Parts: sequence; C-alpha cells; structure tokens
Amino acid sequence: MGVTPPPRNLRRVSSDFREWIAALVTPRETSSGPRPEELRASDADRERVIAVLTEAAADGRLSRLEHEERVDAAYRSLTLGQLMVLTRDLLPPDQQPIALHSRPVAAVFRNESRGGRWVVPSTVPVSSIGGKVELDLREALLQSRRIVVQLAVMAGTVNMTVPEGVRVVIAADARIGQFKDQTRPPADPDCPVIELAGYVWGGRVIAKSPKPPKKGRRR
Repeated sequence: MGVTPPPRNLRRVSSDFREWIAALVTPRETSSGPRPEELRASDADRERVIAVLTEAAADGRLSRLEHEERVDAAYRSLTLGQLMVLTRDLLPPDQQPIALHSRPVAAVFRNESRGGRWVVPSTVPVSSIGGKVELDLREALLQSRRIVVQLAVMAGTVNMTVPEGVRVVIAADARIGQFKDQTRPPADPDCPVIELAGYVWGGRVIAKSPKPPKKGRRR
C-alpha cells in the first residue's frame, strides 16, 4: 500500500518555508569596503562624542582632567574607531553616540528598531517572525554605495526610512510579495542603492522618504 503524498498546498507551504530559512541563513555576497572603525569621522560625529563626555564630567563619571584629555582626543580623532573608544566605558552598547556593530536586526513577535548615527554594513541581515522592524537610515553612514538588506520575513513588517538621494531596488532573485516604495525618486542616476534580497512570506516591506520639514507660518 503506497504512501499518500501530502496535499499540493501543504507542499507549497513547505517549499516556501525552506526558501525562507535559506534566506535567513545564507547571506548575499557583496563587495567588501573599509571596516566601520576605519571610516573617517565628521565634525558632527566628534560633537556627538564630546556631548557624551561633557555629560559624564557633569555627573562625576569623568574627572576634569579626564574630560579635558578625552575632548582633546576627540578633536584629534580621524576615524570612527578612534572616537568610539572615548565613550566605550561610559554608556552601554545600545546607547553609544555612534554604533559600529554589524549585528543582525531580528524581531520575533516584538518590535525592533535601529536608527540614529550608525554605520550600515554592506549587508544588513533583517529577520522578522510576527514582529515589526524599523530601519531608520536618515543619520546613518552607508559603508558602501550598494547596501544589501537580506530579508527573512514571515508574517512580519519591515519599515525603512531612506534618506533623500538613495534608490531602493529589489534583487532579481528576491521573493518579496508585498513591497511599497514610497520614496521620492533621486535625481542622480548614479546615486547609492539599497537592494532588497531574500524572502518575505505573509509580510510586507515599506520604504519611505523622510517627511519634509514644516514650512514656517506666514505672519
């Protein structure tokens, strides 16, 4: 007596689930660039670090001499890595003024967000199972001109706030059912690109531009 094969719809679900798992565990290859700590620091990056140092001196975590030495080191810092060591012992990792980690963003039946001043690596693994992920790239520093967001989403939502002048595209082999591109088209054809790869099953991805600043009221 032969074994009855599973229903076609069940086979389809099983195939979809295998593809979702493959998207989760198989990162997409991208061109390598400089390491996050090797990127050059801006004046705004230095001011962020100095603000933390000043607050630490005000509440007694740093002595006046330590504060002066670290502020001087901040002004002399050329890279993000040199800045990062100045606040490493003052704040937990998720409160640092500049985030250099490349940990995956994962939301399992909860909300997860990443924003502020952070270095976006060439590949960003994003997974969501029944959760919501918020990626805010407005103040982020893109490590390369082509960023791959490697998606593994099942019944979840991924919201992306994309800065002006960046284009969002879908990889040719991606399986993304619901995608809303609400970004404003960049004027420069040679602009940085965020490529969505991987698999979205029973969920959705929304990319949007930042809200324009409110105009002042006329008197």
